[in-house]
Amino acid sequence: MTRTGTRPAGATARPVPESAARRAGALAARAVALLAQRVLLLVVLLALVFAAIELLPGDAATATSERGEGAAGVAARRRLLGLDRPVWERFWDWITALPTGDLGTSARGERVGDLLAAPLPNTVLLGGTAFALTVLGSLALGVWAAARPKGPVDRAVDLTSTAAFALPEFVVAVGLLLVLSLWTGWLPAATVTGAGGAPATWSMLVMPVLALTVPQTGWNTRIVRGALADQAAAPHVEAARLDGLPARQVLLRHALPGAWPAIATGVATSTGMLLGGTVVVETLFNYPGVGTVLAGAVADRDTPVIAAVVACSAALITVVLLLADLARARTLGARP
Repeated sequence: MTRTGTRPAGATARPVPESAARRAGALAARAVALLAQRVLLLVVLLALVFAAIELLPGDAATATSERGEGAAGVAARRRLLGLDRPVWERFWDWITALPTGDLGTSARGERVGDLLAAPLPNTVLLGGTAFALTVLGSLALGVWAAARPKGPVDRAVDLTSTAAFALPEFVVAVGLLLVLSLWTGWLPAATVTGAGGAPATWSMLVMPVLALTVPQTGWNTRIVRGALADQAAAPHVEAARLDGLPARQVLLRHALPGAWPAIATGVATSTGMLLGGTVVVETLFNYPGVGTVLAGAVADRDTPVIAAVVACSAALITVVLLLADLARARTLGARP
């Protein structure tokens, strides 16, 4: 009688499948490696920001000086802001304080963290709404076109998405201002803030959101359509089609899951493009967001504010790209 848990003599051991813990460990190692690379890139980028502002004509002391202030006053302000120190030394002090949450002090004497805290929710509302509409719109249009390959809908979506992606955000914004505000008067041309600092009415969000959404929807629609076209030739999709499954089921249940890695990468890339377009759109529509603060900081040569906005934006983009990379690795079975 064989005792429980023992193997009879002569029996061969079965291969042990890769455990979930091992797969999780591989993904964690990949995440750490990618994060370390992108943190290093972020440090280099921030160093370039400090150097680029240093090369611009003028400095923060001159830009923020009062009208009629003499050379002695400007020199005293320059010493107060630490502009008489080497740029590498100022960068080192700022970057070493960054992990503690200290974003520095602006040229006008405000803490940068407090300066960005007020407009940040408005930018999150604008960018988050545009991001959600971009994802939903591009998925709907890409799937709609893929369901009718080489038909009129597919050609129309291809032409429209290409034209939309080719238009920069400021061109879309100016067109929306002309049509929806100046010619028809349907929407307000500028944003008016309410008591809490947010836009006074929802209608003031429509044109800024559309200006950000249209180009990125065009870009991502082409990615979705291309990824689904690649999957249509995959063996498992061909097998599902030959089995007589409905075209809609083949597209959604067999082709779309395999297209997710490419779609996720495109959406992650759009995050950086949306953040970059936000600066232009907020300025054009007088929207009370971080982009408006950044535009003022560039005019003031305010290095800590500019570097803080770049650091926060880059951190967000890094997280989104990291999630997209991990999703791709998990789907495709990649290993670090």
